[in-house]
Amino acid sequence: MAKRVVPESARRRRRPTKQGQILTHELIVETALRMLREHGAAGLTARRLGLALGADASTVYRYFRGMDDLILAIADELFGHAMADWEPTGDWRADLRDLGLRIHHAYLAHPQAAVLTASRVTGRSNEVASDETILGILRGAGFADAAAVRVYHAFIDQSLAFAILDAATLALPKAAREADEEVWRDTYARLPASTHPHIAATAPLLVARMNDSAYPVALDMLLSSASRAAAGEDRP
Repeated sequence: MAKRVVPESARRRRRPTKQGQILTHELIVETALRMLREHGAAGLTARRLGLALGADASTVYRYFRGMDDLILAIADELFGHAMADWEPTGDWRADLRDLGLRIHHAYLAHPQAAVLTASRVTGRSNEVASDETILGILRGAGFADAAAVRVYHAFIDQSLAFAILDAATLALPKAAREADEEVWRDTYARLPASTHPHIAATAPLLVARMNDSAYPVALDMLLSSASRAAAGEDRP
C-alpha cells in the first residue's frame, strides 16, 4: 500500500531536524541531488538520506511515496533548472535551440542524477510546463499539430538521449573517463592508412572532436530539418 504523503502545510509545522532545518519537499530533493553527485545512485537510500537530513529514514516517506517517487521529483527538478528564468525571443528556431541546450546543461550539471532520471516521464509541473512551452513554440511558428508533435518528439528525445550519453561519461571515475578519451589519440590516430584509410585520413579531426558532445551539432541538424519542413520543403 502506498504510504500517506503529508500536505506541505502540515510538513512546515513539524519540528526542526537535528541540524535545525525544517524539512520540505524542496530540501529533500536538493539533498538527494547532492548525495547523487557525491556518492552516485548506489549511495542514495532512505537511510542515508535521513542521516544527511538529520532525520529518521521513515521521515522521507512522509514526503514521498517511496524512493521512486523521489527519483521522479528529482527528474522534474532538473526540468525546473532548465526552464528557470528562460524568456522567449519570438524566433522559434533560436528559442528551441536555447531550450535544448538548457535541458542538456541542466542534466550535465548533475550527471549521476541524469543517468538515473533522464529516461523517466514524470507528468509533474516542471516537465509539463516544458512540454507546453516547446509545443507552444512550434504551433506558434505555424507547424500543423501533427508536424509539431513529430518535431517535439524528436527534439525532447534527442535532448534527453544526449543527456544520458554525455552524463554517463561524466559520471565515470576520473581515471576511466581519461582513459576513454585517450583512445582516440593513442589508438585511432595510429591506425595505418593501409588497413584503415578512412580513419587515418580523418584522424586529426576525430581526435579534435570526438571527446566533445555532439549534441549541439545534432540539435542544429534537427532544427534545420524542422525549418525545411516549416517551409514546406520536406517532412521531418
